[in-house]
Amino acid sequence: MSAQKNKIHPHKYSLWIAMGSITMMFIGFTSAYVVKRSQANWQAFELPSIFWISTLVILASSLTMHLALRQFRLRNMSAYKQLITLTAVLGVLFTICRVFGFMDMMNRNLPLVNGPVSAGFIYVIVAVHILHVIGGVVALMIMFFRAFRTRIRTYSSVPVEVAATYWHFVDILWIYLLVFLTLAR
Repeated sequence: MSAQKNKIHPHKYSLWIAMGSITMMFIGFTSAYVVKRSQANWQAFELPSIFWISTLVILASSLTMHLALRQFRLRNMSAYKQLITLTAVLGVLFTICRVFGFMDMMNRNLPLVNGPVSAGFIYVIVAVHILHVIGGVVALMIMFFRAFRTRIRTYSSVPVEVAATYWHFVDILWIYLLVFLTLAR
């Protein structure tokens, strides 16, 4: 019986495998960035300042996700519903900030097409991260709709734990990317 308690839930195991794969993909992106940066035609530029604002947004969303999980475990569904909703809204706001960052880059003559290679890397790296955040927002929306449904509810915390782990992962990933892109200009 104690051996059963030590086993990781299959959904959590799958998530850890996925996060490992995502991490390897971003390590590949940042490695390619370092290699290309050493070429003569590399153009360094400042990242859009809104990327820093979006960092505060995703950090706040990580806090609300942590609190949502805690409230779910305490079976305080009213607080859980509010916090999971706020986390999803912050995730959408984070994505909107990124769009404004892309618009800022375009306004500074740093387009994706026919622009400097350095800008192309930023667009690709940030856009792929946005896709992963959107995946997290979709998961949060599923959690949101489950919280508000009226039929029989289960109080298994596993789905909320999986969503929280993934959400914290995309948060940490963004902080890594922002620090990397700031230092490796």
